[in-house]
Amino acid sequence: MPLDAYFDDLDPYGMLHNSRYTVMVERAWNTYALSLGFGAADEAVPTLYVVKAVSIVFDRPLTGSGAIAVRRVGSTSATTGFRVCSRDGSSTYAHGTRTIVHVSGETMRPTEWSEGHRAGLERIQGPEA
Repeated sequence: MPLDAYFDDLDPYGMLHNSRYTVMVERAWNTYALSLGFGAADEAVPTLYVVKAVSIVFDRPLTGSGAIAVRRVGSTSATTGFRVCSRDGSSTYAHGTRTIVHVSGETMRPTEWSEGHRAGLERIQGPEA
């Protein structure tokens, strides 16, 4: 998912600030998921999830854009692997994982994904999963 780094995303040295990587991953994930109809406002059963963990390794300073891909779906969680890279994919600036947990809107406790949500998550995985 191509993204742009803006001037206010950069640190004083002209590099993407470390705190902005996770923001970019969130933007890419949401843009991609919405493009497939997952999480749309008219979704029959709204998806409620919380981010449980984000792990990131900074490989080299970034002055470009990023891309993500979903790696694994569990019964109550979904872990996405991501790689922040140049638009052409030739340079990797950071990589990591992001795990979300499906929760009940009533109890805020983990609950299994519905069949519809599992199907949506499987669809989101795409060819790079």
